[in-house]
Amino acid sequence: MHRKELMKSVAQHKELTKAVAYFRTSSMTNVGDDKDTLKRQREAVMAFAKAGGYEIIAEYSDDGVKGADAVDGRPGFAAMLSHIAGNGVRTVIVETANRFARDLIVQETGWRFLQGLGVTLIAADSPEAFLDDTPTAVLIRQVLGAVSQFEKAALVAKLRGARERKKRETGKCGGRKSYLERDAAMVEKARKLARYPHNGRMRSLREIAAELESMGYVAASGKPLAAAAIARMIS
Repeated sequence: MHRKELMKSVAQHKELTKAVAYFRTSSMTNVGDDKDTLKRQREAVMAFAKAGGYEIIAEYSDDGVKGADAVDGRPGFAAMLSHIAGNGVRTVIVETANRFARDLIVQETGWRFLQGLGVTLIAADSPEAFLDDTPTAVLIRQVLGAVSQFEKAALVAKLRGARERKKRETGKCGGRKSYLERDAAMVEKARKLARYPHNGRMRSLREIAAELESMGYVAASGKPLAAAAIARMIS
């Protein structure tokens, strides 16, 4: 067998990498059996897959979705993610980078989103499109990184402000909830039992716990409340 024939035989028997195809059509006027938009996209993706050693196991499409629409709002894209989340596929093939998203910000954020999921995005007309380090792509990545860092810092500051405001208003913020916060009715009953004598004497902490148990108030373990817990309630 000649070397060329041997290589061809090896390629034919090589295990194909499973992938899914994603199509997008901007206008509903281009959707339908008599339109060639989807047909053209499918032919381009299938040709690339055949030449590159990929097996397309599923196709997903968003019809009437603009190139500037965020990927997380696309129903077809969401269905695709749901599918690949459970079948181990980690490659998505589109006709072109612009077909995935025409807006550069959406394109970059969509690519980064898939990358974060461990999914490789490939454009059939230019397999390196989503790996380019062009000045524009680098700038967008830097801007998105700065925005992400700002949003995180703003959220931290907002949460800190909310905690400090709550502490000023209530004297407490965070930590374990008090018995009063967890069950005000139980605390009220415990205080009432501690406030009024029974048979001429004040109830002990354990006696209060026993009476609370008879009312259905017990610890998480199902046992009577500890004396220390009763003391915290009535203090």
